[in-house]
Amino acid sequence: MSDDSYSTPEQVRELADIPAIEVITRAIVMLMSSAAEKLGLAEGASPDDVDLDEARKLISALAGLFDASRRDLGLHANPIRDGVKGLQAAFREASAYPDEPGEGPGEKLI
Repeated sequence: MSDDSYSTPEQVRELADIPAIEVITRAIVMLMSSAAEKLGLAEGASPDDVDLDEARKLISALAGLFDASRRDLGLHANPIRDGVKGLQAAFREASAYPDEPGEGPGEKLI
């Protein structure tokens, strides 16, 4: 079974018109938002919404993307770095057994 809805020619052409830095920042925003959701930081979140395993993966991916693209982010690099660090701190606070300093999700990259 094939699902072509992810790669129609129109979508490919549209993506080709988007500058790389915009694609990167959109991905960063998506990762940040998803990590915040998994940490239960979203408005109206309940303790049942917290999934630290998923949050760890998202924060690690976010930190890696930030590290790889920080030079290209220009003026946005510092606010994004602060956002990543905030998510890392929230992860540490939510953890029953926090990682050693520097060993949390993506901490070696930021």
